[in-house]
Order: sequence, then C-alpha cells, then structure tokens
Amino acid sequence: MDLQLLVGLGNPGPRYADTRHNVGFMVLERLARSEGVSFRNQPRLHGLLAETGQGEKRLRLLMPQTFMNDSGRSIRAALDWFRLEPSQLLVLVDDMDLPLGRLRLRAAGGAGGHNGLRSTIAHLGSESFARLRIGIGAPGENPEERRARTVSHVLGRFSVADRPVLERVLEEVAVGIDLIRRLGLERAATRLNSFRADQPPS
Repeated sequence: MDLQLLVGLGNPGPRYADTRHNVGFMVLERLARSEGVSFRNQPRLHGLLAETGQGEKRLRLLMPQTFMNDSGRSIRAALDWFRLEPSQLLVLVDDMDLPLGRLRLRAAGGAGGHNGLRSTIAHLGSESFARLRIGIGAPGENPEERRARTVSHVLGRFSVADRPVLERVLEEVAVGIDLIRRLGLERAATRLNSFRADQPPS
C-alpha cells in the first residue's frame, strides 16, 4: 500500500480533547510528537495538517476540523489537493463494537454506524479505502442501555484505569502504520487484528 495520507477522525476544540471519539486524533498527535513535527491549520483542507518524511517517504497527517459528522469534506479536499487516490488513504477511527485494547484493520467496508466513516464514504463515493478501527468498548451490554449512553460514552474521557491499556494501543497503532508502509496492508493486518493489549508485546 502506497500510504500517503493518514487521517485521524475526531471533533475539534478543547471540549473534545482526549475523548474516546477523538482516539484518531490521539494517534496523529503522538506520531507528530515522535517525529518532531507540528500541525498547522489548513483552511483549504478544513483541517490541521502535519507532514513527516521527504519524497517517497512523505506522510501527511490530517485532523479534520469539520466535526465528526462532516469528516468526509476534509478528506475529500485533501485527496484532491494532493492529487491522491483513496487507495493511498488510511482512516483511524474509534469503534464501540471492539473492546478497548483491540484493533481491526480493513481494506474497505461500510460505515458500521460510525458517522465519520459515513461522511467519508459519502464524499468519496466509495467504501474502498483502508480504515483502522480502534476499540473503545461499549457503554452497556444490552441495546437499550447502549443507545441511551452512546453519546456520553464516546464524548467521555478515558478513565485513569484505562490509560495503561490506551498507551499500549497507541504504541501498537504506530507500529502498525510503519508495517503498512513497509510490508503492506495484509501483513500489518495479521499483526494488528490479533493484538490484545492485555497480553505481553510480541
């Protein structure tokens, strides 16, 4: 996979910082820190952009500032501006259907009830783009409880008890992104999709 654009989904502003819904932003912020680069506001892209590497190794990190439900507008603008194809895109997104500590990498697929993915699919006119779902766990066991608590759950912050697991997840995602770039999506998926944050690192 010729990965050129890495997009973390989330909501802009201090009110939403470090919430479960913003775990995609957390990944990009961590990558930017480790690479010593910073984000700049890019109005034409409706988002914040940082770049790592040079030439063929360049990777663009995009955090849409459109709010989650309109994320696709920023992604579409970035693909058009940099003349990239959806096949060069990876979207990082939170997932309530996965427990915290689990990951799921796919080359394509539906929105799965996620408004950020739904917006992306609508703006790209296709489901054929890679996405890495990062588990945040569900707020309840039964559907009724889950529906009632979804908003407060995704817009809530990770607990102190969750932080060590989250840290391992963020580390693994960084490793996975490197694997995607070096060995391709399939090889990376073999590792990421079997990852368990409660097991020792391999």
